[in-house]
Amino acid sequence: MPTTPLFRDDATLQSCEANVVSVDGTHVTLDRSVFYPAGGGQPGDTGTLGSATVLDTIKGDNETIVHVCEGPLPAVGDSVTATLDWDRRYALMRMHTALHLLSVAIPLPVTGGAIGVEKSRLDFDMPDAPEDKQAIEDALNAMIAADHLVTTEWITDEELDANPGLVKTMTVKPPKGQGRVRLVRIGDVDLQPCGGTHVTSTAEIGKVRLGKVEKKGKQNRRVSLHFA
Repeated sequence: MPTTPLFRDDATLQSCEANVVSVDGTHVTLDRSVFYPAGGGQPGDTGTLGSATVLDTIKGDNETIVHVCEGPLPAVGDSVTATLDWDRRYALMRMHTALHLLSVAIPLPVTGGAIGVEKSRLDFDMPDAPEDKQAIEDALNAMIAADHLVTTEWITDEELDANPGLVKTMTVKPPKGQGRVRLVRIGDVDLQPCGGTHVTSTAEIGKVRLGKVEKKGKQNRRVSLHFA
């Protein structure tokens, strides 16, 4: 039984009531969840399922969301309250949205990335280090301060195939095969496939700063991002 991913349509939900579908050791699946499972560079959510602590959230088989728990576990058929560690999730949402904007400030193919609570990164197909790192940081903070609305929409697999320029990542391809693909739109500055969670406007991100620009291979450079 697939888990209904409530975060996909409303990432601001902090908790929900759900029914326990299965319990396998420390792995608990629900019929619906606000917990994001690790993927696309974004870590899985943490929080609580009733009296149990959720240490991580991962993708299971058949479109299920698996909550990795410790403590008193619920039983199959139980109704539980699933509650996020909201401070952690919200920081990840801010960072994830900021990385989308970083891919605008540095308009080069993205070769990898990772989202963290305090530090995140994108890897770019960038033969040479940027000449003016401060200019990139200023452009990024200007987009954040402009308070662009962040929204989601859906297109078909065929529409994505007809618009390959929407895909910025070279290594992580959007999930296809279900007939439609989710896009995240940031005002009039960015539109790209993404299944992750984001803030509702760029002003929520707050000011950021660029960290190190590290060489990771012949043409690969890693750009770190921090909250200011």
